[in-house]
Amino acid sequence: MQIVRPVGREAAAKKYDILSALTAHALAGDAHRQRLVLRLMSLITTRYNWQRNELSVGQREIARLWCVDERTVKRDMARLRAMGWITVKRQGARGRVSVLGIDLDRLLLDSRPAWPNIGEDYIARMTGREAALGDPEEEAPNVVPFRRSEATPVGQGPWAVIRDRLLAEDPALFDAWFACLVETGQGEGILHLAAPTRFHATYVRTHLLGRLQMAARRADASLHSVRVD
Repeated sequence: MQIVRPVGREAAAKKYDILSALTAHALAGDAHRQRLVLRLMSLITTRYNWQRNELSVGQREIARLWCVDERTVKRDMARLRAMGWITVKRQGARGRVSVLGIDLDRLLLDSRPAWPNIGEDYIARMTGREAALGDPEEEAPNVVPFRRSEATPVGQGPWAVIRDRLLAEDPALFDAWFACLVETGQGEGILHLAAPTRFHATYVRTHLLGRLQMAARRADASLHSVRVD
């Protein structure tokens, strides 16, 4: 999936697209999800620095904005960190609040199932297919995908759940980089995977390890790390 970046001449429109994804995701869920997403959106629209990807605001100020107590702020911010939507860029110290970041990639991946509720034009814009919609003669990209059917079956267990999550998030990325990974063991909270080549393992560790680890934690809370050899 092509991730939308709020930069360049169309930055304002891209910001609206990201907020639209959050809105659709919230409305497709229950009251608890709606409240949590609304609170995050309030931080984005009032305190978030889009260019630097920084959110620097104290718990007391957040509590005032949300009209709640600081205990509620701690609980909901912890939930957002566990979801991978908020990351700590610099831990706070005495007299200085923490500097947080927002993982837009993770946010958009999680909200993607709700995009059809907005419309096909939105999906095309967010996935980079907008230009192709008006040109049926446009040729398909010169890409040779991996055949998913050739991937080694994984049976049951956390790795099977993780694979399903990764496939649902981005089928093309899954086929190219995750489908051929094979579980070789698990212990002490670490999931061990084997890649078919050294280059493949290096690429996954460099570019995709964060996504793997997030999917692992969501599939099994006891998994805190993934190693690819």
